[in-house]
Amino acid sequence: MQKKSSKNKGSQLRHSSPKNIGRRTKPIVTPEYIVGFTDGEGCFYVNVSKSSAYRAGYAVQMHFHIKVNEKDKEVLDKIRNTLNCGAVYFQKEKRRNHAQCYRYTVSSNKNILEKIIPFFHSYPLQAPTKLKSFNYFCKIANLVRNGEHLKHSGVRKIQRLKSKMNLKTVGFA
Repeated sequence: MQKKSSKNKGSQLRHSSPKNIGRRTKPIVTPEYIVGFTDGEGCFYVNVSKSSAYRAGYAVQMHFHIKVNEKDKEVLDKIRNTLNCGAVYFQKEKRRNHAQCYRYTVSSNKNILEKIIPFFHSYPLQAPTKLKSFNYFCKIANLVRNGEHLKHSGVRKIQRLKSKMNLKTVGFA
């Protein structure tokens, strides 16, 4: 009998392995599914805010988000299970013409540096504008990893890179 590979890329659900016998496995999705979902609904975001708690006078926070209608929460749970980091939470929508939603968020610098960025390096984004924002996000993450966010000059570099992220295009050709 041939041994089956533990990597079944065609399946969206994790299969039981000897170490998981007797325990339920959490549903996951394929990496390609996460890439496509992120291309459409994801956001790489950096918040730079004044804070006297930091030497440079600013706090730098990196975030990866995916937001969906409340009826699609299950997809975010599967993405969270696959990436093995972050949290899914309800985000109350106050605008009358918008549906309630859930958001998957990764805000830990450690998880962004060790899980999110390596994941998207291994499974590249396809949407050019999202890829461009991700590349700036990676440059900012490297500055944070090297402690540059603790210096005035580093914060200025981060603000310049941040200004190039998540730009909306006006109109369609």
